[in-house]
Amino acid sequence: MLFTKLVATSVVLFAPLSASALSFVRPDLVLNGESPISVNTRWTWDDCGTPEDIVHIKSIEVSPDPPQPGKDLTVTVNGIADKEIAEGAYADVTVKLGLIKLLQKEFDVCEEARNANATIQCPIAAGEHKVVQTVALPKEIPRAKFNVLAKGYTADDEDLMCVKITIDFILGHNLW
Repeated sequence: MLFTKLVATSVVLFAPLSASALSFVRPDLVLNGESPISVNTRWTWDDCGTPEDIVHIKSIEVSPDPPQPGKDLTVTVNGIADKEIAEGAYADVTVKLGLIKLLQKEFDVCEEARNANATIQCPIAAGEHKVVQTVALPKEIPRAKFNVLAKGYTADDEDLMCVKITIDFILGHNLW
């Protein structure tokens, strides 16, 4: 769950809590020049937010790509905040294995950034941001395909962002 928690908070805040939202953006897969569809056999990410959201994710990259259980994962998130993100921002994160819900939890975005000693802290100014965070992935990650939905909100319940992430650890375990 650390992996998932990291992704959600990274994306919501451009802060730590990296995870497997990863980018391999192909120009031919950009819809109307806006939200890219990231393609890889092991993971995908999709910005499920709206143009009215406060945070716009431009890219998410990971190294190594694909993520490998038992190894460090460095996540780089690039995005734009249309206005300041203040204390009280939160993210609702749901993790599923198929139809089975493994986790549904609300995370305090600013608290998670503090706990992870992130390079970006609340309040987060409006503008472009790049966050790079490294986390150790447990080697006990099961061979399974995980679906993560992270929806972020301001302290006033305004839509902050939305991202869907699919992480496939079924393939390739023998390669690590």
